[in-house]
Amino acid sequence: MPDVAKYGPWAVIAGGSEGVGAEFAQQLARDGFNLVLIARKPGPLADTADRCRELGVQVGTIAVDLLDPESIWRISAETADLEVGLLIYNAGANTCRQKFLDADLSDVGRVVDLNVSRMLELVHHFGAPMRVRRRGGILLVGSTAATYGSMRQSVYTGVKAFSRLFAESLWLELRDYGVDVLELVLGVTRTPAMQRAGLNFDVPGISVAEPADAAREGLANLASGPVFIAGDNAAAVHRGSGPDRAAIVLGGYRLMEKLLGASRRDVQTG
Repeated sequence: MPDVAKYGPWAVIAGGSEGVGAEFAQQLARDGFNLVLIARKPGPLADTADRCRELGVQVGTIAVDLLDPESIWRISAETADLEVGLLIYNAGANTCRQKFLDADLSDVGRVVDLNVSRMLELVHHFGAPMRVRRRGGILLVGSTAATYGSMRQSVYTGVKAFSRLFAESLWLELRDYGVDVLELVLGVTRTPAMQRAGLNFDVPGISVAEPADAAREGLANLASGPVFIAGDNAAAVHRGSGPDRAAIVLGGYRLMEKLLGASRRDVQTG
């Protein structure tokens, strides 16, 4: 588990109220990290914060919608007096499930803002002091959706591919400053969001991870960047990187149709 001396004393978790984010919070709290949890829904955010406080650490919460371009200023102000040694960005999701040409560009922009703009702003804000201190960690939660194109996820797959390449580049830039960078690539994970979306977790050939296991793998491999593929998804990601892109994309499409079934609600697939 992460060392507080290297990554502490405070960890900021964007998307820290439920699912993998809540597991990050509780596992870090058990290791003595103080926490700032950021999420949109005050109820789940308060519940997770209370569970972490019971483990004997300090916990602050910021209930804010990261789609709000002003959210970075509020986060900056409320963490100004804290020494943040670990940033976890777990807030990415697909909020637009229409075909690209049928979607409103404002909806497309929200996918980009949540998965790219806010991520870059928070990494820039918290990463700069880490570089000065020559210690710290940045963990970005990625997705196997970045492996190949997918119907009704055209923008989401693109932003997740950006996230992975950004993490690899940032890892190169910060590795000589003692700051670890990791993209934790998730596949299908049994999160509350996926359960609410009605995904079929019983599709043959799909590996389903539990949030606690995904978080544990990410924290255990924080110093093993730039990329770690969680669960049993490494082979699938490798197959998805082959040269026959048409076959890979069509095969992935058929698998996703089985996973989603009749559901067409917003869902993060990794």
